[in-house]
Amino acid sequence: MRHGFALAAVLSIGLSLAPAQAQDSDAPAPVLPEGQESDQGQSLMERGARMFLEGMRREMEPALEDLRGLIVEMGPAMQQFMRDMGPAMAELLGRIDDLSAYEAPVLLPNGDILIRRKPESGPLPPPAEGEIDI
Repeated sequence: MRHGFALAAVLSIGLSLAPAQAQDSDAPAPVLPEGQESDQGQSLMERGARMFLEGMRREMEPALEDLRGLIVEMGPAMQQFMRDMGPAMAELLGRIDDLSAYEAPVLLPNGDILIRRKPESGPLPPPAEGEIDI
């Protein structure tokens, strides 16, 4: 919320100062062909954009530093998680042929979760011979 307020404040101040800066000059503005901008207008836009981006960078810097610290702190734990769960995830993904062949999960009133195959995904492969665990 604070960042949104800061963004709105920066934009409103920047937009309110632009006409005031343009009015400070006593020299008449040169008449340019339609579709062309003066070098001064482009440089003002560039400076305004640069100031805006620099302000955003300063505003976001504490949050980015916190994120960097969180990544450094959680990095070893995530690596260990992937070492532990990687083989199980690979096996699970091997059992599920194509995720786009299934509809979104549906939660039934009794708590069961249904994951239906899409009708256009074709027939199921034949089951393996032997016992089936349910």
